[in-house]
Amino acid sequence: MRISLFILFLLSVLPACGQSGAISSIETKADTTINLATYQPKDPASYPKNYFRNPLNIPIMLAGNFGECRLGHFHSGLDIKTNGVENLPVFAAAAGYISRIKTSSGGFGHALYVTHPNGYTTLYAHLNDFAPAVQQFLRQEQYKQQRWDVDLSLNENQFPVRKGQQIAWSGNTGGSTAPHLHFEIRDTKTEHPLNPLLFGLEIKDNIAPKPLRLFFYDLSPGKTIYNQQPLVKGLTNAGNRYFLKDTIILPGPGHFGVGVEVNDFMDGSQNTLNFYTASWWLDGAPVGAIRLDDIGYDVTRYMHAYVDYGQMITQKRYAQLLFRQPGNLLQHVYEQLEDDGAFELKDGAPHELRILLADALGNESEVVAWVKKTATAAANASCEQLFTAGKSNNFQHPNVQFQLSKDALYDDVCFTFSQSPKANAFSEQFSLLRPTVPVHSYFPLSLKPNKAVPFALRQKMVLRYSDGKKTSGQAARFEEGWYTARVRDFGDFWLEADTTAPTITPVAGRKGRVTFRITDSQTSIARAEATLNGKWVVLEQHGPLWFYEIDGNAATGKNTLLIRATDESGNEKSLKQVFVK
Repeated sequence: MRISLFILFLLSVLPACGQSGAISSIETKADTTINLATYQPKDPASYPKNYFRNPLNIPIMLAGNFGECRLGHFHSGLDIKTNGVENLPVFAAAAGYISRIKTSSGGFGHALYVTHPNGYTTLYAHLNDFAPAVQQFLRQEQYKQQRWDVDLSLNENQFPVRKGQQIAWSGNTGGSTAPHLHFEIRDTKTEHPLNPLLFGLEIKDNIAPKPLRLFFYDLSPGKTIYNQQPLVKGLTNAGNRYFLKDTIILPGPGHFGVGVEVNDFMDGSQNTLNFYTASWWLDGAPVGAIRLDDIGYDVTRYMHAYVDYGQMITQKRYAQLLFRQPGNLLQHVYEQLEDDGAFELKDGAPHELRILLADALGNESEVVAWVKKTATAAANASCEQLFTAGKSNNFQHPNVQFQLSKDALYDDVCFTFSQSPKANAFSEQFSLLRPTVPVHSYFPLSLKPNKAVPFALRQKMVLRYSDGKKTSGQAARFEEGWYTARVRDFGDFWLEADTTAPTITPVAGRKGRVTFRITDSQTSIARAEATLNGKWVVLEQHGPLWFYEIDGNAATGKNTLLIRATDESGNEKSLKQVFVK
């Protein structure tokens, strides 16, 4: 039986993980270390209502909301649609000062942070450009540091702003897949993102969450979600009441968990969203309650424990687990949880399982299912090497070795290993467990080659990885016969040599820019820089595209732009481009 816990925090309930097209990253600059054991989140009832305004001058229509499940993290804010276009004016949601400017190729792209006097900070991301004075300050700092990806902290006297003052233009920079504005409200002290829909923003939403399926799991001793396939049942509905037509017979001796797949929507939009709360009961007795709000970046990767990771990877289904796995440290998200959210059936009679779902605007739906148990559970398969959650686990082989930290696994798993020949590789291909088992923290993986590596290639070795669908690679460090890199996945690994330089291809870009596509076949681009007529200039990256914005550094007439790109293995490529201003 799972460890019995009863955690009391504020009184509310759970969300699901819808999917949206726009992707945001997870970025913070917290100056406070949070003790998870003692941290007490704020009561959402205390959040100021109507203090923050819509950051755009068009009605809020969402492409994504707070708490959605994204690979590697919970979505940390609102993705506000910009009518499919870029360069809409973006306004300060309240008075304060610009406290941080950040530019990056992925994640939030161009982002501004505004700190407000009431203890909150707002974030505006995927921007194209900032207000002129801010843009000028950014350029000066980029040239001073001779790098375009910068992270600048500012004081309250540099760029004070009024509520409603324009601070930027919307865009599609960073890890965005469509034009939109990513907007967050954070607790300034902790930098924890909070659910912006709890702050009284004007949003039209009269649609209740729409549950699609239930997922049932045997949680008897020795059982984890990694050594079973859930029993999946589709739901039917009458209005906002959802149900299973027949009593469900659950295989197992009596200890079970349930997961739920849900889509939420808002009026006038087909984008799927997440919901805010859920609570669940067995025969009228409360079993658990969850609320998605105040999720810090230090724990956001536990989304992989919050859902059935295998279902997410293989079926593209976000099954929210209404129980907590042993290695899931999302403690304050679970507000009422007896027996880690699992429920027990003590006899062979049917029992009523009821789930109440609600979004942040108060729309509710209910799921009712009747369940009963079988007499016995399926026998657990034998396991040669059990990896235990909460403990350090290691694997030693003549040609493979690694060690997992105690926080790496969310639940126990039976480790499996195999090896096979790999054509054109410097090692065999080693299969470590399977990609459907998540790993929380990075671990160093070391491989030995099975053929002699020429000395000239010793610093060119790459650890290649495949999950069966996609292949990637990273430079490996040589030490005492082993090649090591830090990884955070299970799957197939092998060693290859990387002597191929990046490719630089001129492409047609926006007017006023000189644009290139820079890619690498085996690893990634470690550095790309540009000089204009022999002097360093800002070369900005948007995914695989890099561009120089023709500015005052370009002379009237003919100019020579030299691009240099280096990959992780040190292979370098240069390209000259002549343009006329």
